[in-house]
Amino acid sequence: MSTAIVTGQPVPGSSLESDLRSLGFEVRVASDASGTETLLAAVPGDQRVAVVDARFVGHPHALRLGLTDPRFPLAAVTGAVTAQPAGRQALARAVARETSEGGGTALAVDSLADRVVTALDAEGAEVHRPELGSLVASVPTDPQARNEARQAVDAVDDEAIRLKSAVKARDGFFTTFFISPYSRYIARWCARRGLTPNQVTTASLLTALIAAGCAATGTRVGFVAAGILLICSFVLDCTDGQLARYSLQYSTLGAWLDATFDRAKEYAYYAGLALGAARGGDDVWALALGAMVLQTCRHVVDFSFNEANHDATANTSPTAALSDKLDSVGWTVWVRRMIVLPIGERWAMIAILTAVTTPRITFYALLAGCAFAATYTTAGRVLRSLTRKAKRTDRAAQALADLADNGPLAGFVARTMRAPLGSPFLVALGGAAILAVSLFSGVTWAPVAGAFAYALASGQALARPLKGALDWLVPPLFRAAEYGTVLVLAAKAEVNGALPAAFGLVAAVAYHHYDTVYRIRGNAGAPPAWLVRAIGGQEGRTLLVTVLAALLTAVQFKVALTVLAVAVALVVLVESIRFWVSSGAPAVHDEGEPA
Repeated sequence: MSTAIVTGQPVPGSSLESDLRSLGFEVRVASDASGTETLLAAVPGDQRVAVVDARFVGHPHALRLGLTDPRFPLAAVTGAVTAQPAGRQALARAVARETSEGGGTALAVDSLADRVVTALDAEGAEVHRPELGSLVASVPTDPQARNEARQAVDAVDDEAIRLKSAVKARDGFFTTFFISPYSRYIARWCARRGLTPNQVTTASLLTALIAAGCAATGTRVGFVAAGILLICSFVLDCTDGQLARYSLQYSTLGAWLDATFDRAKEYAYYAGLALGAARGGDDVWALALGAMVLQTCRHVVDFSFNEANHDATANTSPTAALSDKLDSVGWTVWVRRMIVLPIGERWAMIAILTAVTTPRITFYALLAGCAFAATYTTAGRVLRSLTRKAKRTDRAAQALADLADNGPLAGFVARTMRAPLGSPFLVALGGAAILAVSLFSGVTWAPVAGAFAYALASGQALARPLKGALDWLVPPLFRAAEYGTVLVLAAKAEVNGALPAAFGLVAAVAYHHYDTVYRIRGNAGAPPAWLVRAIGGQEGRTLLVTVLAALLTAVQFKVALTVLAVAVALVVLVESIRFWVSSGAPAVHDEGEPA
């Protein structure tokens, strides 16, 4: 239960108290500042509390945005301020300060909420102030101003704005024009029936898994059903986020579900297509695994670049300036969003091709589209990095090091071989090149030697902070090297079941890497060091797979890949679930790039 302390004398005819109760607040009234301080101290420390001026006039959704968003410890709109348990001490100090300075009298209650926000700002506390747009939130000081504020409230459709704000401000063309126009109403329907975003997210996952099962039948009817269900899953995927924004139902569990289920759905569908093709006598497991590797590496490029530059101290890149200029022209915005093949366009393409063509053609088109998108986005970001003058922070360097996922072997190298061989990016690129050459050499033990050299390069690459212009490319290089090694060695085994086992292993490791990304995005830090050690780090797993391929027969190698996939999946899933349902998990919702 949350508590709202209404400060000052009640205003006849005001709907404030009923609006607060409709938002889940227990309402208490304080006649002066000292009474506010007393009531605030009486509210249990594990509850949200709000201080609201009794003269507040505004839309209920303005209050909802300002007082109920769980993502922020402190938040405010004009005439109201709220604190979650993490922000309670700061709020109590600010109220005590205002009580002391105002003498605790009724006169000191005048605009108490706003003065408390000013005190919080002076203390250096981060107070979230939501964008209200045309929503009204005001504290009129006389009858005429109050009447004008009420007229302003009546003139704006609160529900229309609430529906509009449920949709991401930045999204893909397909989502914006073919999904969101009606999915927002599905979100409202869900909200009015008490459904939660997590339930909708789970429904989206189940729909996608059924779609994958239909694709696995290998029949034309199954493929058509799979395509339709995949689009339905995407509609629900959009709806869960819109429901979260519509009703501000953000949660720690929801953050984990939303962040990981998109990838789980897409990669499960790849597996379903591969199984369906196999039923028809066509082995496309290598294409399915290649698509997963390419898509995951694309995402890591996005994540690494953003982490490297989101807190950079300067951005003077002419490439960035050109990009901003292009974004000022309407049609170029949509073209640029489409050619990067975001999730909406990608899933629509997969669904249509599944229904009308074959799995092989679907994967060919997917690989070509993703390769073009990856080339376009990576080239643009490389140009930005080479032409910008920016100093990267220690936090950015640490985030890149965490994304690299180096294990004990690379860590030992970094500690013992302190003399740097070159820039981190060039060292990592050299190690990956040696590994690639060894994989295709045709010599049995060459991949082992290449993987060992790659492990040494991995340690050297992280021997100093990743602050160079292109050092953000180190994590994507490591992902491509590790996943590519598994793909190539499984394909060379030429035994039935090796590539599906490799698919499972890469899926388990990719989950770990996505989990790392979303922890960092939520400012929760990287996964614990013991987890990285337990699963060997990226260089350790790469070396292990090459050793297994050299020592074992093809059939034994397939079994080893399967066992390794199960072991990694169990360890990372258990730890991930433990973290995301814990109190320390961030209550965030994915509002990032539409990729």
